[in-house]
Amino acid sequence: MHFDLIIEQPLVYDGSGTKPVTLDVGVKEGKIQALDNLSEAGADTRIHAHGMGLCPGFIDVHTHADMALHRPEQVRVLEPLVRQGITTIVGGNCGVTMGPISDRNPDFQYKFYEIFLGKDQQPYINWKGFGEMLESMEAGGLLLNTAMLAPHGILRMHAMGDSVEVAGNEDLSIMEKALRECMEAGAMGMSTGLQYFPGLCSDSRELLELAKVVGEFDGVFTSHLRSYNSDGLQKAMDEIMDIGLEAQISVQLSHLFWVPYLFEPVNTIMKAFIKAASRLYKIHPFPLPLGSSTKSHLAKVAHRVDQGQPIGVDAMPTSAGFTHLFAFFPPWSLEGGMHGVLKRIADPKERLRIRKSIENGKPVWPHRGPDSWSMNLFKVMGWDCASVMSVTTEKNQKYLGMNFGEIGKLQGKHPFDAACDMALEENGRVLIFETPTYPGDPMVELSLQGTLVDPNVSIGTDLIPLGFGKPSHLTYDCFPKFLGQYARDWKLLALPEAIRKCTELPASQIKIPNRGNIARGYWADMVLFDPETIGSNSTAQDPAHFPKGIQKVFINGRMVVDGENFMPDPMPGQMIRK
Repeated sequence: MHFDLIIEQPLVYDGSGTKPVTLDVGVKEGKIQALDNLSEAGADTRIHAHGMGLCPGFIDVHTHADMALHRPEQVRVLEPLVRQGITTIVGGNCGVTMGPISDRNPDFQYKFYEIFLGKDQQPYINWKGFGEMLESMEAGGLLLNTAMLAPHGILRMHAMGDSVEVAGNEDLSIMEKALRECMEAGAMGMSTGLQYFPGLCSDSRELLELAKVVGEFDGVFTSHLRSYNSDGLQKAMDEIMDIGLEAQISVQLSHLFWVPYLFEPVNTIMKAFIKAASRLYKIHPFPLPLGSSTKSHLAKVAHRVDQGQPIGVDAMPTSAGFTHLFAFFPPWSLEGGMHGVLKRIADPKERLRIRKSIENGKPVWPHRGPDSWSMNLFKVMGWDCASVMSVTTEKNQKYLGMNFGEIGKLQGKHPFDAACDMALEENGRVLIFETPTYPGDPMVELSLQGTLVDPNVSIGTDLIPLGFGKPSHLTYDCFPKFLGQYARDWKLLALPEAIRKCTELPASQIKIPNRGNIARGYWADMVLFDPETIGSNSTAQDPAHFPKGIQKVFINGRMVVDGENFMPDPMPGQMIRK
């Protein structure tokens, strides 16, 4: 047999978690066609790879990279993902993607996109329906393979605009119809963002009815949970797992992490203790119990999985999450979209009202009350928990990486006033890192290691594709860091198992066929890497560096990365439909 490509004698980590074997890999017409001794076979291209590792391309199970696929800067913004070995992304997470475009509330939807991405998206959008969006992105060329989830938040905006009310029967009927159209067009399932507006306004009944529609198509129900605070995390996990059980569908618990939160004054004391421990750890590192924060929660997931319920979890190997500044604001303050919230924070009385809501609010389950939202992280973690990730004006570039406590001290004002004044200067376009201490804190990251090595947890970037500001280091190093640091250096898990958590596991969780393994008949998404050197060149403070040890990256059989060379043309990605 003649092949388009033969990779000779790599150590093949097939994605299953089993011990690697040395084989030749033959590729023809974009797929893996042979795993054998192919020394006598013909090939257009032969790559000698003895001593190198070959694994499936990494599948980024939780990302917002899909929000760059329609923009002219797609290749520039997403190049770091391919450079680190990502070949497939799962988009539409946290209840948001770039469609369908509502014919009932389009203005509110476009304002939402502008807040999230920092500029008006309307000039780049030439579709209405979800299927038209997939077709348009596909026709424009895809750098990466892309699987999409239907976005609950967008469907809710379509039905109810910026209403904070619980959905009525008519509202549900509109959402169900829109969701069914998304599923028929090829969505892999539906995602929710239950800490964000408008998803946080939903109740379990609304989610269950929509989950039943997803079940009609054997899709997956993914969720940014209603709470990640220590007092609400298990309830939030149970809500989604119970919905999955009742609707008889697979569920995915998105980017699992744990934020300590207790009653006052204990919470204030605990915040001070964590900051003191972080300072001590920086000087004299001390042992941390593996997985102490989420151990009991993951044990309950494992019990359900053992009972036969299909549940997936994903997490990020980092010390800081990232989101929009206004995600920390009370939901009532967001009514009216960007114009509404900016008008409120420009009014001293309304600004004070918002601040008092933050200071006096209590995240009481199920977090739908006007002052009970669970993402009140200024209250939970303190005013200095948010560091500036991106802004659009030159004036505020000097504050990148600084938290609002530090900015407030420099400006001689309360941290909340510093945040609001920056939001006004930036027309609302401020993204932030969130952490109880500081971005890049090794103590915080180590406290999450038990989550990351759990066998039911896959790895994701949660990338927000802005193209400006300071990105998360995960944009550049998520998967090489996980393999190099967690597996090789820290020996928290074996390298084959670490690779499984980046390949076969996410493919099975989202039900992506013929990807995530090196096997005959599978698409030739592959990463050739050096097991001895693979790792990160990035830090939280200086993230924009490509990783070590990635030799070559193949997407659908075409080599896109060859050492330092990046070759995106012709665009190699495919749109993956259910």
